[in-house]
Amino acid sequence: MTVFHLTGDPEADSLLARDDNALLAGMCLDQQIPMEKAFSGPAVIARRMGGQFDVSAIAALPVDDFVAICAQKPAVHRFPGSMGKRLHQLCVVLVDEYDGQASEIWGSGTGREVLARVEKLPGFGEQKARIFLALLGKRRGLEAPGWREAAGDYGQDGYRSVADIVDADSLRLVREAKKAAKAATRQGA
Repeated sequence: MTVFHLTGDPEADSLLARDDNALLAGMCLDQQIPMEKAFSGPAVIARRMGGQFDVSAIAALPVDDFVAICAQKPAVHRFPGSMGKRLHQLCVVLVDEYDGQASEIWGSGTGREVLARVEKLPGFGEQKARIFLALLGKRRGLEAPGWREAAGDYGQDGYRSVADIVDADSLRLVREAKKAAKAATRQGA
């Protein structure tokens, strides 16, 4: 089984390692908050919903009820309303289009086809979809032909994203690379 070191919480990391739906949800939440908090979100939701991260149960809830679960203190996200709605939408898509199994999104096809399916999900633009594709390839053993090329720079070896984090040292290197990239962007703006 894949071992993750994304949250600093062994229980949350274990959930990500064994539950593709939780991993996808964590990636959805990974926006405008620290990565550790984003990827801990599915474990927090699971605790608040009786111990399971159940996309069918989430999708069946009225959206406002799910947002209320996300907004309980401490909130799952800095923006619990908008991100709770987005995560609810993601769960509805998983249930309606993928039989409640995120792995169905990447279970067949080429890297480009998988990327196109991920890009269509609520909360996933091109960059986040590429990062997630790299995460699947590097950490989940995705064998879709051409996944590295479809993931772009994130498919290369190095320390560019969550896909490259395997321990505390790689987390530090990813943070340094992101900080340098932001600084370079500001310099060019």
